[in-house]
Amino acid sequence: MEAVYDLGDFKLQSGVVLPDAKLAYETHGNLNDARDNVIVYPTWACGRHADNAPFVGEAMALDPSQYFIVVPDMFTNGLSSSPSNTPPPLDGPRFPLVTPYDNVIAQHHVLTRYFEVTRVQLVVGFSMSGQQAFHWGALYPDMVARICSICGSAKTSPHNWAYLAGLQAIFEGAAGWDGGECQTWPPGLLRAIIRIIFTMALSQDFYREGEHLRFGGQSFASTEDFFDAMQAAFLADWRPVDFYKQLSTWMAADVSAHPKFDGDLDAALGAIRARALVMPCDTDMYFRVADNEIEVSKMPNAELKVIGSVWGHCAGFPSMSPDDPAFVDAALKELLAKPAT
Repeated sequence: MEAVYDLGDFKLQSGVVLPDAKLAYETHGNLNDARDNVIVYPTWACGRHADNAPFVGEAMALDPSQYFIVVPDMFTNGLSSSPSNTPPPLDGPRFPLVTPYDNVIAQHHVLTRYFEVTRVQLVVGFSMSGQQAFHWGALYPDMVARICSICGSAKTSPHNWAYLAGLQAIFEGAAGWDGGECQTWPPGLLRAIIRIIFTMALSQDFYREGEHLRFGGQSFASTEDFFDAMQAAFLADWRPVDFYKQLSTWMAADVSAHPKFDGDLDAALGAIRARALVMPCDTDMYFRVADNEIEVSKMPNAELKVIGSVWGHCAGFPSMSPDDPAFVDAALKELLAKPAT
């Protein structure tokens, strides 16, 4: 079921109040009488709730016959409150920074105030929603039984931040960007953004082995043909400023950036009492295994399980790689079968 929750005037971490804020979401399955069979599976960068569907299904880990699965849309994705759908004076490039904690707190409002959820069995996410899983575990340790971050991190690394800042600089320097006021993609901007994203999202090994030439059941004559196809498939229906602002959320990801932790990353990670599974890919250039190893070492009940794949960051995307989703699904089943801590 697709729905939109009215958050009312929602105060962000920055102190800015987002008036008449909205959180779009989709649910799968039914909430039990105890209101504790809940899985939260947020969206990721350039994602909307429909993109999460391939990881949801009977006989899968996220089985709607057993669990009530809530898929919240991040702020800035064009469905929840975003630059493209917020009225003046916070429309377009004037839309304020929203952090992962802002997203998580809004999701918590929906679960507790509307659905009256008492317990969350699992918060699982890929990429930016994997970052949200860490934030859920740190902020609501008494509510969350398990978390799983797939190709994500508790804090955006300096190298990852630099990449994202580079993407934003391309927006800012593009002819027709007009300070973010443009309603459609200026000529050349989407072309440049897609090429950089897919250079980083897929590994050097992936390209060396020619996997991009047989991507998604299609055949491509050249790398340029592959990029052209990705350009047609990704972000084309997005308002450019929505994605620009979503990059700012990614850059701001830091599980310690909350008054509860006052910037102490070790304390924030140590506060995650939930049983945690952290699943990086060994060829991911966004979220490195080494960063996750450090994070797991600071968490009391965490396990690292590496996805071995040439698909890089996209190994964690639920419908892209032909083999990796089965590995992830099996790991999630194992996690859900273990008792909560």
